[in-house]
Amino acid sequence: CVDVYFFFHGQGSSGINLNVLRPLRFFRLLRTLRVLRTVRVFSKLSMLVNTVAASLMALFWSIVLLAVVMLMGALFLCQSLSGSLQDEAIKFDTRRWIFEMYGTSTRAFYTIFELTFSGGWPNYARKLVEEVSAAYSVFFFVYIIVVIFAMFRIITALFLRDTLAAASSDAEAAVQEKMRQKERYAA
Repeated sequence: CVDVYFFFHGQGSSGINLNVLRPLRFFRLLRTLRVLRTVRVFSKLSMLVNTVAASLMALFWSIVLLAVVMLMGALFLCQSLSGSLQDEAIKFDTRRWIFEMYGTSTRAFYTIFELTFSGGWPNYARKLVEEVSAAYSVFFFVYIIVVIFAMFRIITALFLRDTLAAASSDAEAAVQEKMRQKERYAA
């Protein structure tokens, strides 16, 4: 109704910029979504949306924790490998690779991000262990076990717990609504 009014009356040269009113269409979309929430067919969708919304805080703090741990690992590698960049005993290609992967804190953080989430951590660890120092195997051993194995599983368990709690509360609400409907029908 409002769109039709502005379409016919906004065609003139009144100088009114109607693009300002476009965000109002968003409110119409919200109203449509509210209607969909009441339709029984979309109850599973509603449960999924509620579950995702309930797990957003857990997601945020998981990202913060992982970022801090990755940053600590990146800074350790960046600082410990800075001396290797000038070491003439290490081949030039290896030193260039060290700089490209771990030469600055930003590069080291991105490399740690990749080795954490890509599953290709041997590509980033093997060259350091074989061509720079075998002591880096201790760092990667601890990092892989603590971060990739333990932390990811703990985070997954937390998300699963939040999901089950949200689904349980939705099931309880559905049972209560069913009881109310029975009471109304009986009365």
